[in-house]
Amino acid sequence: MQLPVLSLRWRLNQAGILPTSRVARVAWYLLGLDLFLFVLQKVLAFFKISASASLGGWVTFLSLVVIVLFAIIAFRRLRTKLLWRLRNRLIVTYVFIGVIPVALLGAMAFITVYLFAGQFANFVVTSDLNSRLQSLEAVNAAIANELAARVERGQSPTAESLEGLKRHDPAWSRRKICAWSDAKPLPLSGVAGQDEAPFAPPPSVSPQFAAIVNDSGKLHLRSATTLSFGSRKLTVVSSEPLDRNLLEVIAADLGEITLYAMVIPSMADVASEGAPVEESKTEAEAGQDSVVTKREREGLRPIFTAGSLPPSTGIFDRAITFGTPLPVMNWANGQQKAAALLRVQTRPSVLYERLFAALGDFAKGVEYVLLFSAIVFAVIELFALWIGTRLTRTVTGAVAQLYKATEHINRGDFSHRIPVKSSDQLASLANSFNSMTASIEKLVEEQKQKQRLENELAIAQEVQAQLFPQHISQLASLEVYGFCRPARTVSGDYYDFLTVDSDKLLLAVGDISGKGISAALLMATIHSAVRAYSLEGTPILREPMAVGAGGGPGLRLAAGAHGGEVSPATLLSLLNHQLYQSTPLEKYATLFLATYDEADRNLTYSNGGHLPPIILGEDGRVQRLECGGTVVGLFERRSYEEASIQLRRGEIFLAYSDGVTEPENDFGEFGEQRLIDLVQNNRNLPLNRISEIVTSAVDDWIGDKEQPDDVTLVLARAR
Repeated sequence: MQLPVLSLRWRLNQAGILPTSRVARVAWYLLGLDLFLFVLQKVLAFFKISASASLGGWVTFLSLVVIVLFAIIAFRRLRTKLLWRLRNRLIVTYVFIGVIPVALLGAMAFITVYLFAGQFANFVVTSDLNSRLQSLEAVNAAIANELAARVERGQSPTAESLEGLKRHDPAWSRRKICAWSDAKPLPLSGVAGQDEAPFAPPPSVSPQFAAIVNDSGKLHLRSATTLSFGSRKLTVVSSEPLDRNLLEVIAADLGEITLYAMVIPSMADVASEGAPVEESKTEAEAGQDSVVTKREREGLRPIFTAGSLPPSTGIFDRAITFGTPLPVMNWANGQQKAAALLRVQTRPSVLYERLFAALGDFAKGVEYVLLFSAIVFAVIELFALWIGTRLTRTVTGAVAQLYKATEHINRGDFSHRIPVKSSDQLASLANSFNSMTASIEKLVEEQKQKQRLENELAIAQEVQAQLFPQHISQLASLEVYGFCRPARTVSGDYYDFLTVDSDKLLLAVGDISGKGISAALLMATIHSAVRAYSLEGTPILREPMAVGAGGGPGLRLAAGAHGGEVSPATLLSLLNHQLYQSTPLEKYATLFLATYDEADRNLTYSNGGHLPPIILGEDGRVQRLECGGTVVGLFERRSYEEASIQLRRGEIFLAYSDGVTEPENDFGEFGEQRLIDLVQNNRNLPLNRISEIVTSAVDDWIGDKEQPDDVTLVLARAR
């Protein structure tokens, strides 16, 4: 039952449905809870249980939370899928480095151009209004000077220049002019309709005044001039309504102009603008609607629109809409207040014609220069895009090849190489990778060979371990023990205990020159030779001769004698002859051989260049067994001496290799004396325990360093 469940989980995980992150698990749990509450709500609503209404809020809240969590999960998964490839990462990087800044600069340029175009359109309108105000101010000042001169001479206030203006300037047909002498209206003779002032006298303003004013809810271009002569003061005011007719003239070659103002037009004005006039209401109805009507009419609202938006000349000739406030002065109290707004809607083509109207045909040249610059910039952008694409493909292609190569290495295919087609840093990286794979391939082969050698060494170690004595036959008067620990896998040291007969024991201790396999092979040769020459029935020398005399190529063996009769010195001579003939010149061995006769406790020995074994007496006496000769196998025709010593009860025979006494640390060598002291201090312990104490002391002396040489220790104690 558990196996199908695991298979289903694996399939869901492969399909990406199984939630793996904490957010995903929370999202799925909340989705399940949301669906449960939704079903519960429907069931309660079906049975008309009031609790269903309270579940609606929870369902809505959980739905929103689930939507947010799944949006986060979708974003993470999309980011993981999208940004896994290096090419996509570079594209996103280029977007943030190049595209987004260019887009921001383009947006900034568009906003700047749009603001400039809108401001320029408003500048055209406001400059036209300002020019009209300046014209009105200049004419008003001239008329004021003319009237002042006539009044001062006692003549009737007639403005002859005004009649000329009305005949030659159509703008003055819409303008009105009034005069006051010391705040009293001054009838202008000869001006039709000017017997009474059409507007109130000006507030306290500057002697020369020109501005847009709000008078009784209407906007006017108005100029006032005040002159003082004698004790009298003359004020002349000229006014032109700021209405649709005026803005139609301005908007004729510009576009559409809409005027917004904080005014409450009269019913007649509304009717004149084309709005339907409502029937009069009763005072009660008017009182009820006064507050609403006032609130509805408060604030800026469109008064009228003049002109029309010109047709588009192309796809980029979009409408530009921009507004600018108009400084308006309240004529009743003289306060300056921005209570009007002009909105201008035009097109770039119209503004371009207005801007370069003075250039004439040169404007076409400007267009061609701009078009040529745009083409050059576009070509440069395309060229940069092409170069960026090529460089990106170079980088991503190299990374893809490296990734593919790592997959080959992961499968164990070290023969795969990356093709190198350039000479840049990525090519150097590919060459380094190829060199690395070649080195790894070679290393793997060497590791395989090393493994084979280690296996062979392990077999050799097992074989060599069998060469050392496995079961030692102890004599009644002599107990023996041997220990050997190789510095490497196999050892070049040698020791052996060989029972010649029931009361004789052969002891052998040796050290082969060198380490490793060659020393182990030579050790095996000496082991087999010693046993062969020492076993009963082994042939010995044919004619009587001195010990070791006549050794060499002429040495002959005779059958019928017994190996137990071969002395240690003779045996060393035989071994020297054999090793010299069968080994290279640089190969030799140190070897100590001794025969113990239990009948008389006599130890007959010969030392072939080995470290002299030591006899330790119970009284502290130390005797070294040095009689013998040089090393075995280095020189031809060498004879060896032998000597005998009687072992007393309690004396200890100690033989060792240089791996025991020669290890060094900061205090020097371990030394022979330290070895003697250890054995003397523990002489009453079992021989194996004495061996453990000595080897532990040697290990402590070496410390964490590598064991420099084979450690061999042979102990015998007379009893």
